Amino acid sequence: MKQAYLQATDVIDWDYPSVRSLAQDLGNQAGDDATAIAQMCFEWVRDQIRHSFDYQANPITCRASDVLKHKTGYCFAKSHLLAALLRANSIPAGFCYQRLSFDDKGAPYTLHGFNGVHLPKIGWYRMDARGNREGVDAQFTPPIEQLAFSLKLPEEADFPAVLPNPLPVIVRALDSDKTWDTVLSELPDLCPAEAEEHRLNQLPAKLS
Repeated sequence: MKQAYLQATDVIDWDYPSVRSLAQDLGNQAGDDATAIAQMCFEWVRDQIRHSFDYQANPITCRASDVLKHKTGYCFAKSHLLAALLRANSIPAGFCYQRLSFDDKGAPYTLHGFNGVHLPKIGWYRMDARGNREGVDAQFTPPIEQLAFSLKLPEEADFPAVLPNPLPVIVRALDSDKTWDTVLSELPDLCPAEAEEHRLNQLPAKLS
């Protein structure tokens, strides 16, 4: 089970040279403490990778190495890079999702993506490297969570699962042929039945 949260994949390509090099640099700066390394990686992705919507930036990225190359990505893409940097430092990391109202008033709803990291003596801890702006102040303060968004409406949902791989609907949405505004108009959503199908309501797996 633990290996699933450490593996390199086509999307979480932490074995790509530039990703591995950055992960090593951040790990060296933080020392041998896994929690300190996690914070260093989190703050780097949060602050150095521009959120596609905030900056109206292209190209659309998905694969961790592409997010690093272009220094931009939607929340989902940023979570892919953060997971890659953590896994390259042998720290288990996965993917978490919320269902949020796009304008805080109701429909349409969209998924929002961030990360879960498995920390020594704490276990799973969720952190959101979306990128801060007015009204958004995500921080790394374990064991207390400080995510980018909180639920405000009954139809919103905070799914407890920490998945080892990004949702397929997310990967499909981040098509490199699209532009930031096209993705914005097509942000993926999952109804409650679909969320159950993807096991988003399951509690995080316990890692040995």
